[in-house]
Amino acid sequence: MRPQRRVTVFAPSPQLTVTIEELDGIPEMHLHAGGQGVWQARMIVSLGVPAVLCAALGGETGNLLKHLIPDEGIELVAQEAHSRNGGYVHDRRDDKREPVVEAPGEPLSRHELDGLYEKTLVEGLRSKTVTLSGPSTGQPVPADMYRRLATDLRSNGCLLVVDLSGELLEATIEGKPQFIKVSHEELLDDGRASSDDPPSLIAGMKELSRQAGDASVVISRAADPALALLEGELYEIEAPPLHPMDSRGAGDSMTAAVAASLTEGASLLDAVRLGAAAGALNVTRRGLATGGGDSVRAVSERVELRRITSEGEAA
Repeated sequence: MRPQRRVTVFAPSPQLTVTIEELDGIPEMHLHAGGQGVWQARMIVSLGVPAVLCAALGGETGNLLKHLIPDEGIELVAQEAHSRNGGYVHDRRDDKREPVVEAPGEPLSRHELDGLYEKTLVEGLRSKTVTLSGPSTGQPVPADMYRRLATDLRSNGCLLVVDLSGELLEATIEGKPQFIKVSHEELLDDGRASSDDPPSLIAGMKELSRQAGDASVVISRAADPALALLEGELYEIEAPPLHPMDSRGAGDSMTAAVAASLTEGASLLDAVRLGAAAGALNVTRRGLATGGGDSVRAVSERVELRRITSEGEAA
């Protein structure tokens, strides 16, 4: 079975998102599929690379998601579930995201877990690249499922990109993914860095890379330049300064653009440059993980990758 030029995205439990906005004093409601995996698949498709989303869907929210996800040009491979997907209602009429209701998704049964694992494994083996994303809230699938998926996919030659933290990241690195994206807050929360100073973050990044079999690692740092360990070399990633509208989804855009770029055969440096551009452009928009592919590529020309030392200084 020859892998296809596409990305399989594992998104165990997408959510229904309802955002209230206002135009000329008139309230508007926007309904979309959401969650980390959906946002990643959305950006991958925007960049012209086919994306297959593997997810469990159930309940009234799941029934809506069955229609919303394919409408975005994403191929959906769904595991039917009795448990419902989660969702939220956010009020953004004052240009600030105020949660109104947030409902978590429900855990999957053993048979549903088996079905979702099988579907993800098969679609992953058919694809050049697989991205493992986490659930939006709670933990509908056990961490061991991530360990098994990572191990089985990597042992069969898949390019594995992960954007996880905590127990899920710990499980996944046993499978030796080639690329890991993590935020500096997640690195601190996981006890992998003692402070947000560059030397501490770099030390944590190096240890994470070592545990994952010399994986490339990128650490996003909110408004500060990201740090990267790529093929053993340290870099600081400087994206062009852009006025933020909504910072949510920037990290998912970065991960998605890296996966899409590597799937098309780009070098690791060019993939990370495109990822930084996708994350930077995302914050200028109200839609999460949105942005045109041509615009992302144009912004990537202004992204700088500077070699640095372990102390975070110019090499």
